[in-house]
Amino acid sequence: MKFLILHGPNLNLFGRREPHIYGTTTLAQINERLQLLAGELDVELVIHQSNHEGVLVDHFHQYIDSVDGALLNPAGLTQHGVSLHDAIKAMPFPVLEIHMSNIAAREPWRDHSIIAPAVKATIQGLGWRSYTAGLRALVETVRETKAN
Repeated sequence: MKFLILHGPNLNLFGRREPHIYGTTTLAQINERLQLLAGELDVELVIHQSNHEGVLVDHFHQYIDSVDGALLNPAGLTQHGVSLHDAIKAMPFPVLEIHMSNIAAREPWRDHSIIAPAVKATIQGLGWRSYTAGLRALVETVRETKAN
């Protein structure tokens, strides 16, 4: 099985950007932890980061028929990424929304996610562990679906 991991705008700055919110773990370290977990789960990952919404949409389109699910941290596109929302709705596989911080506990404008209605679930507030928890949940969900 293969899974798409998409990191949105500014997430390439993890480890440097507001460490009091996001911690000091870098995006490279998150990706490394995801790859290690993928090995344990016997799945393959395709990982991309972009600061541009259209590039993230393009990745969904590119992998529409070749992955079993996706994790997406939409970052700053969470509240306004209409084309990203629409792309997710077109996917034939489950997508989980991931956030390192608890967006409901931050600025009031961050509380609403335009992405949330398009995804299967949202995992947030666990720091880098939001990603690994999301990957575990996604793999289990897809395996259960394929078994039935």
